[in-house]
Amino acid sequence: MMKAYLQKLGRALMLPVAVLPAAAILMGIGYAIDPSGWGADSPTAAFLIKAGSSILDNIPYLFAVGVALGLSKDKDGSAALSGLVAFLVIKTLLSTDSVAMLQGINPEDVNVAFAKIENAFIGMLSGIVASVMYNKFSKTQLPAAFAFFSGKRLVPILSAVSMLVIAVILLFLWPAIYSGLVSFGTQISKLGAIGAGLYGFFNRLLIPTGLHHALNAVFWFDLAGINDIGNFWNGKGEKGVTGMYQAGFFPVMMFGLPAAALAMYHTAKTKRKKQIASLMLAAGIAAFVTGVTEPIEFAFMFAAPGLYLVHAVLTGFSLAIAAAFHWTAGFSFSGGLIDFILSSRLPLANKPYMLIVQGLVFACIYYTLFRFLITKFNLSTPGREEETAEEAVATAPINNDNKFAVMASEIYEGLGGDANVASVDNCVTRLRIEVKDMNTVNQGKIKATGVPGINIVGPTSIQVIVGTQVQFVADEIEKIRQEEK
Repeated sequence: MMKAYLQKLGRALMLPVAVLPAAAILMGIGYAIDPSGWGADSPTAAFLIKAGSSILDNIPYLFAVGVALGLSKDKDGSAALSGLVAFLVIKTLLSTDSVAMLQGINPEDVNVAFAKIENAFIGMLSGIVASVMYNKFSKTQLPAAFAFFSGKRLVPILSAVSMLVIAVILLFLWPAIYSGLVSFGTQISKLGAIGAGLYGFFNRLLIPTGLHHALNAVFWFDLAGINDIGNFWNGKGEKGVTGMYQAGFFPVMMFGLPAAALAMYHTAKTKRKKQIASLMLAAGIAAFVTGVTEPIEFAFMFAAPGLYLVHAVLTGFSLAIAAAFHWTAGFSFSGGLIDFILSSRLPLANKPYMLIVQGLVFACIYYTLFRFLITKFNLSTPGREEETAEEAVATAPINNDNKFAVMASEIYEGLGGDANVASVDNCVTRLRIEVKDMNTVNQGKIKATGVPGINIVGPTSIQVIVGTQVQFVADEIEKIRQEEK
């Protein structure tokens, strides 16, 4: 149950995280015009840089709204409003001045933790509370005298009341929580390049569970004082050091994983190479250009877990090497070519071209290791698994006009159709489905559509890894569901 909920939280976070590339584009163009600082020599550059920072500086608000919307049962706008209300209440009540008044002390004597109350964690917490209030009370009917406040209008009110209680609890707990997070982040940061490597290793290991978002929040955002992404893009920090928890991902995402995809193509069975070629080409391009690596990772994550462990270790080494040599670049969304280009001219970027050199070396390592391990241990990577009778059946010809409709139809039928599918949602690369009976799901039929992988995350929760075009498949499935109602 907890694992399934954390998966939903990870999916909900993708909405606000997807906004960050807008900040990258604005700030990247601004620094390209005037890389010397905050656009001191160019009003146009200053305008663009400040516009980008307006997004990065308000990540907690984005998380509060995005999580509330993403976790609400029918994605209603009142849930998003409630998330904002919840965050405004708690960030005001636990501000330094408010705490000083509540405790009857001077503002300068207030625990430093309360100066950091506007953070990603509190934003997520506010969104979670608002979503719970929405899912439970959005259809509540009040007595006639209070009927105006019934249903969805009741949700923001109850969210605000709930945050009053949570604010009282955090008044005592937050200093301890914050200190623990700072201690953890501090200990890792003291390890320098080794710490960056350990972070990279655990970041990849946690991808299947969705818990990597929690780990990322410590290092990437201002949760424990590190704020690697914000400081790098805002030009606040030490050149060659700030960005160390981002830089090492570029060689892996732009070069390592596409090379792994090539190795999986070359080791696929001859009769399945054409199918695997299209899959791995699309996934490799997505990883290189945007840094979206899930289509490749989920292709072998569960089919060959030992191979995925090797990938996690290599990611750790990549971050450690980049940090040791002080090669830095940053991203606002993920470690792909777009963010690499936009961040390369930022003030804190240090020898970013060396990450390309490192990436080429890692491409050779990934390709050699993956090809050797796949053939040596006969791993069931895409194109090497035994064909089932269902997978051997040829599907209808797919062209540009109907390919998403055909894929959606086959996937939906494999899930058991309207009789078995309870809900369908999607994130950046995956369909996330709740089914009534997992035994009814025909995984062979779903895999026959050419999807990179399937992930069973709970007794009734299944994910179908589609890739960056998942939205089109999800839209077609929604059309099918509407037609069957």
